[in-house]
Amino acid sequence: MGSNLSLAEEIGKLIDAKKGDDIVILDLRGISSVADYFVIASGNSDRQVVAIADHVEDELAKNGIYTKYKDGMKTGRWVVMDYHDILVHIFHKEERDYYNLERLWNDAKKIVLTVDSQGSIHYN
Repeated sequence: MGSNLSLAEEIGKLIDAKKGDDIVILDLRGISSVADYFVIASGNSDRQVVAIADHVEDELAKNGIYTKYKDGMKTGRWVVMDYHDILVHIFHKEERDYYNLERLWNDAKKIVLTVDSQGSIHYN
């Protein structure tokens, strides 16, 4: 599937397809050994958070890309999915505001994604 950034962008598109909100990629290269990128997004309900995570996992698996680890599916408040060099964080809005990973990792380059009706990614 190409570079880690390309995969992070594809994850952003998959999140957008399930109406995830406020999709952000944090570029952690050179800042952390945890991952190269965080993909962060919000859902409006516990059910939507789980649906977004299921969609990401199912669609990537079709391309032979499997999560190494995931957590949070039972509660749907904060789902973390580990795709080796990419960590996906799908939050319920309240948890996202509380944990505020963007502030915690404020040294990272922040890429805000929007996806248009043709599926093209735009950076803000």
